[in-house]
Amino acid sequence: MATTEPALGATVPENTVAAARPKRVRTGCLTCRERHLKCDEGLPECQNCRKSSRTCKRGVRLNFIDTQVKSPPITPPTQEWDITFQDESREIASEYRGGLGRYAALSQEADDVPDVKDEALYQFSNGVMNTPTLAPQQLPSLQQSLPAGDMESYPAVSQRRPDASREQQIHSSNNTDSTFTSQTIPPPPLPTYNNSKQTLTPPSEDRGPLDSPEELLFMQVFVEEVGLWMDSLDPYKHFSRLLPFDSLHEPMLLNAFLACGARHLALVNPAYHEDKALHYYDDATTRLLEALQNPNRNTVTCATTAVILNVYEIMSERPLQRMNHIAGARALIKECRWTAKSSGVGAACFWINVGMELLSCIRFNWQVAWDPDLWGVDMDFSREIEYGREEGWTYRLMYIVAKIANFRSSVPRQAESTQHAEQVRLSNRFNDWNRLKEWIDSWNNNVPRTMHPMGYLQPHQTSSKSAFPEVWLIKRTTIVARLFYHTGMCLLAQTHPLLSTRSPDMHELQQSHAHDLCGIVAHVKDRGVASVAIRSLAIAAECLVSRREQEEVLDIFDRIQKETGWRTGFLHKELKEKWGWNNEEQYQQQQQQNIPAPMLPLQSYQYQTSSLPPVPPPPSLKQGARQGIINPILRSADFSAPTHPYQNHYSLVDRF
Repeated sequence: MATTEPALGATVPENTVAAARPKRVRTGCLTCRERHLKCDEGLPECQNCRKSSRTCKRGVRLNFIDTQVKSPPITPPTQEWDITFQDESREIASEYRGGLGRYAALSQEADDVPDVKDEALYQFSNGVMNTPTLAPQQLPSLQQSLPAGDMESYPAVSQRRPDASREQQIHSSNNTDSTFTSQTIPPPPLPTYNNSKQTLTPPSEDRGPLDSPEELLFMQVFVEEVGLWMDSLDPYKHFSRLLPFDSLHEPMLLNAFLACGARHLALVNPAYHEDKALHYYDDATTRLLEALQNPNRNTVTCATTAVILNVYEIMSERPLQRMNHIAGARALIKECRWTAKSSGVGAACFWINVGMELLSCIRFNWQVAWDPDLWGVDMDFSREIEYGREEGWTYRLMYIVAKIANFRSSVPRQAESTQHAEQVRLSNRFNDWNRLKEWIDSWNNNVPRTMHPMGYLQPHQTSSKSAFPEVWLIKRTTIVARLFYHTGMCLLAQTHPLLSTRSPDMHELQQSHAHDLCGIVAHVKDRGVASVAIRSLAIAAECLVSRREQEEVLDIFDRIQKETGWRTGFLHKELKEKWGWNNEEQYQQQQQQNIPAPMLPLQSYQYQTSSLPPVPPPPSLKQGARQGIINPILRSADFSAPTHPYQNHYSLVDRF
């Protein structure tokens, strides 16, 4: 077929001219771009480089231009927000080979350099990193479950540490009851946390979603296990729903979360080692100490991180030997001026910190360091709380239990010098006891119906073969409140100034509330209440006299440890000693005579009055828990104290 050519002088269509032009190469080598030649994009070497024997360089060329702004733009000041301009070009260029060398040396005026102390930080194995730049985006304003299966079902991830002193450890698990399976989580790359040159995401950058299988696993464990009980008193669930997103642009906060998640896995699954948790804990601690030296730090982020690191320390094997942050968290909370009247993340941090101290004071018979009268709790029961917000009633009960703990720990060691003075003291303490009893009874009578049991079955009505009644409570905060309520009643029964714990009234009061408390814990399926359940159950267990009930309590402790990782082995020894199990011959005689086993409560001072027969003090007085001691860990947890926490790493905040 003949072809026709356009006539002379005819106009050629524009699309024909565009098609005849050579297309611009977008993925050519850098060598051809520098020579201004068209690259054929051949691999591994293009034809131009092969002919000229040149190196065919691939990649993306970045041009680093040093542009200095002498007069930054001026923005009108406002009261709601402020703007600061930050040049990050050098930081970005430093990530590329030779990039930083294209910039001139940055000179700084002496007045612009912050005054930072030279004291050495804590000596961690990972070394001390440079002080990070605080993120401009802050945490929420100050005023504003997995199936109940065996937790050993978490998948084991193959780990290989670069430390030559340790052998290669490959962990595996065959249990698939958990929502996390080995098929859904690929083996992570070799860890590099022993490398002191490792850099994390800068605080000013939102790193997006977690893309590391290891970090994702640890964060999931924190949210679904640790954050579960941390949010038991928070209606907004900051620790499990809100703060994890803020941690994506706060490495200090993120590493604290990952430390708790890794620590929980190490507790429930022996396939995981504590080294991972320690790495994240040390990194978060280092960043926190560095931030505390900055007078312009984000105090909300620092306080929140310290609270989470305190939770990590509580989860440790020997918590009292690793308390670097419990006092620091309290001091930072006070620095932020968070109280019971705060809202948002401030309220969440305040109540988790106060709650952990209250449980410790119940455990060691200490007085609460932060006077409950200074918490700012609204104790006007006639003032209604929004329907469905049972947390407010739980806060009121924690205030009452804290007052009971202080009353219990302040029992005098010896009588007054004169009989009249002793009678006056007994009268005052009796009035205080009655006031606390009326207070807690009034709370129970005024709480909404949703905070009372939804169901109550006697042991013979259930098929669980439990010695305790089945008490069904629906909401988690209601379960926590009921545990505190029964604990407070048991403590009051043990600390009556005039009546012995063996008196009919006090014995009945103890047994009734101890059985209800044990019934709640024995049948609860919510692992989010384990931290409160352990200490409350220990108080109630001291009152039990039946061998069957005592054995079931020990089984409950074993179940809690298996499901949650909380260590309860020390309670076995303490309770067996209080129950008199160490002397089986004595136990057999008591069973034959139908005499209750000897109970040695933490505090059971008895007073002699003319209306009651003399009651000898129990033998535990000489070796029992310390009395009248303000929580020694938190006694100086205030930056205004001469020896405050973070002594060598703290600078006063400018805004306060």
